Amino acid sequence: MPQYDFDLFTIGAGSGGVRASRVSAGYGARVAVAEEARLGGTCVNVGCIPKKLFSYAAHFREDFHDAAGFGWSLPEPSFDWPTLLANKDREIARLNGIYGRLLANAGATLIEHRATLVDAHTVECGGRRYTAEHILVATGSWPVLPEIPGRELAITSNEAFHLERLPTSIIIVGGGYIAVEFASIFNGLGVDTTLVYRGPRLLRSFDAELGTRLAAEMLAKGVKIRFEADIAALTRDPSGALAASFRDGSAGTAGAVMFATGRLPNTRGIGLEAAGVQLTRDGAILVNDYLQSSVPSIHALGDVTHRNNLTPVATAEGMALAKTLFRSTPTRIDYQNIPTAVFSIPNVATVGLSEQEARQRHRRIDIYKTGFRALKHTLTGNEEKTFMKLVVNAENERVLGAHMIGPDAGEVIQGIAIALKCGATKPQFDATIGIHPTAAEEFVTLREKST
Repeated sequence: MPQYDFDLFTIGAGSGGVRASRVSAGYGARVAVAEEARLGGTCVNVGCIPKKLFSYAAHFREDFHDAAGFGWSLPEPSFDWPTLLANKDREIARLNGIYGRLLANAGATLIEHRATLVDAHTVECGGRRYTAEHILVATGSWPVLPEIPGRELAITSNEAFHLERLPTSIIIVGGGYIAVEFASIFNGLGVDTTLVYRGPRLLRSFDAELGTRLAAEMLAKGVKIRFEADIAALTRDPSGALAASFRDGSAGTAGAVMFATGRLPNTRGIGLEAAGVQLTRDGAILVNDYLQSSVPSIHALGDVTHRNNLTPVATAEGMALAKTLFRSTPTRIDYQNIPTAVFSIPNVATVGLSEQEARQRHRRIDIYKTGFRALKHTLTGNEEKTFMKLVVNAENERVLGAHMIGPDAGEVIQGIAIALKCGATKPQFDATIGIHPTAAEEFVTLREKST
């Protein structure tokens, strides 16, 4: 008789937890997955997927305008928020069903209750206790609100996907992925949008030039941006609008205020401390290269480790953990040169080192960059600029980083990421024939070094 009820018990059915569970089950492990909410986690329900759908919707305002330059005459377009919400919800429901079928077809047991750790091998879930040789914590992260008076009046990205009415105006606080994406979304849908950030430039963890240029593009599209500003308190005025008091003494009003100022690991109240799992100050689970916590039988991956909070990283970690535990193949993730995209308008994408990071790590670097108006916009009157940049180690000519602002930047950088993963050099980029006419060809035609 087996010593434990399951070989693997996963807490959390997000992208990483589902991948680890179904692959482990495919390897022959007895697997249970506990999820108290909807399947797919943040990405499917209140993250990547609905955010990208909203971004598509926001793009249409410019698309309708640009169409006139190509001879298309259209009546004045109108936008219906409830239609977008209903269609989005239908797609999310479809994806939830797919996740459920993936687990069922793999032979994993789904338990639709909240789970808490009892000890190193025991989980309590739905009033029952289950034992497992290995426990995986994949509970993700949760947006946080600042400790200010009136914080309960604000929303986060979670609520932004379910607003009953589209506000006529909004203040968005933050300067990272989520803030700039939602500022672009609301602005594109016709909302009077103000982006407030306490720092001097957007996307502070990216190449500095990306943040500066993105701000210029967003300003040109109508987003108001306030740098080095922060909200100190929120109140509701007699008209029902939200009144924001800023730390510099100024004030502003809007129909809604959204904070996109960070997320923290979702680790509270699930018994980690009682089980002896070591956490960081912000509540993240400390893990080794093989995703093992300080308790050998307890593992963690994805946002709950608060390292590389990206869905593809979590799914890669899930695959690696399954191989490590149930394929006798200890597998580590290479976290170097992970590409990422920001679905602002215009899009931003990047892979590898920023110029600032490269200068810190290497003695000599070369910079190649270009900015241009895309061919499409020669007929539209749209002044949007595409920007591309390569960071190169001058001593061996290896490309260290590639960065882009412009339409479909993520699609372009995904291919460039393969080249960087293979250790491509600038001469190899130069020897590659471009596809003409495309924006992407600029990455293989950059010849002049930037001073």
